Amino acid sequence: MKKFLAVVRREYLQRVRSKLFIIATVLGPLVMSLFGVVPALIFSIKAGEPIKLAVVDQTGRVYARLDEALQSSSEPEEEKRPPVANSFNGNSQVINSAQTVSARKSRQGGFALEEVRPDGRPIEDIRAELDERVRKKEIDGYLILPSDLLREGKAEFFGRNTGDVFTRDELENELSSVVREIRLEDANIDARRVRDLSRRVELQSFKAGAEAAEHDAGEGFILVFGAGFVIYLTILMYGQVILGAVIEEKETRIAEILFSSIRPFPLMMGKLIGVSLLALTQLACWGLAFLILAQYGMGMLAGKGLEVSIPRVPPIMFVYFALFFLLGYFIYATIYALIGSMVTTAQEGGQLAVPVVLLLVVGFYLAFPVIRSPDSSFAFWVSMFPFFAPITMLVRIVTQTPPFLQIVLSLIIGFGTVVLLIWLAARIYRVGMLMYGKRASIPEVWRWVRQ
Repeated sequence: MKKFLAVVRREYLQRVRSKLFIIATVLGPLVMSLFGVVPALIFSIKAGEPIKLAVVDQTGRVYARLDEALQSSSEPEEEKRPPVANSFNGNSQVINSAQTVSARKSRQGGFALEEVRPDGRPIEDIRAELDERVRKKEIDGYLILPSDLLREGKAEFFGRNTGDVFTRDELENELSSVVREIRLEDANIDARRVRDLSRRVELQSFKAGAEAAEHDAGEGFILVFGAGFVIYLTILMYGQVILGAVIEEKETRIAEILFSSIRPFPLMMGKLIGVSLLALTQLACWGLAFLILAQYGMGMLAGKGLEVSIPRVPPIMFVYFALFFLLGYFIYATIYALIGSMVTTAQEGGQLAVPVVLLLVVGFYLAFPVIRSPDSSFAFWVSMFPFFAPITMLVRIVTQTPPFLQIVLSLIIGFGTVVLLIWLAARIYRVGMLMYGKRASIPEVWRWVRQ
């Protein structure tokens, strides 16, 4: 036991004192927080002049109303829709809608429209003239409204900046609103009355059965995604640490000296446990740093008009997080240790580790259908599969907590798999660490296991 604890202490202290660990612990939360705070701050920056557009209105009825609609600061509620969305298995999830709205509002002055009257000229000549003005940067683009716009509903937009999806989307929204109102007037229908009756319903989401129900504006999804991503990232990162440590000892032949004073099994377990304590230490530091940064970041975003709230997390969730993190770590770290003992170079280890990484990636992406239906049979079985359970079961717990017996069963299956993998890895580790010159073949590995 003394030798085992000495290995654990060495693996932990040697790495926790390293400059790389200190730098990663300090800079990790700062770098990751940039992905959430900086985009919102950037989108809130007011940049650029009003977008200059020429409008060729062949209907003679749309330009004035379109100009008024674009200059108006109050956009009709039913016309607001974020332009960018991402689909996860049929569920359209809006990505950063608040940032999209901020990007639209970041332009100083919005639009500056200029009417170009056809006056009987061919549309080709007008287009050529406007193209020349765009090349000279006199205008940023032009909009051609054909005479059959009210009937066919098709217009043409030509712009210098084709990547500006926000301008195109806002033009499409406002033009659709104006054309619809003109159509209603032609049909002797009060457009204002129709607009009032067509107001969208605002759906507020709450956790069912909670004593003090809180409004959820997407924070729950962020929490679920963040928990799964943290487990995926840390398991991948510290699994590589185990792989590198095993290969380094094999290349430098330190293993021969270590095996003379300690048996292979406690040596391997000491490495696994020492690095797991290192991972938990770094996660604890990151968690504390994120709490501090979240409070500071929310204050900054609130000052920019973006309201963000942190969902309340029950203390039991932290216990589940630690258990399933340890489960995933020991499953994949043991596999990495097994791979390290089979190969002779880091390059060979990276090649053999690709299937392990893919398995971990599959588990991460399975979280999305589980989020959609956490109580389905599919979600149940993927949360019982030990290689996916560290992510999928935790996602089920956060989204819609399953029966306690299912959580216990998942942990029993998972840690039972850990015991089996450690037994296999120990039998391979004791022989593979002393083999040099070539990578072990599958028949050789099987022979080591049976010995």
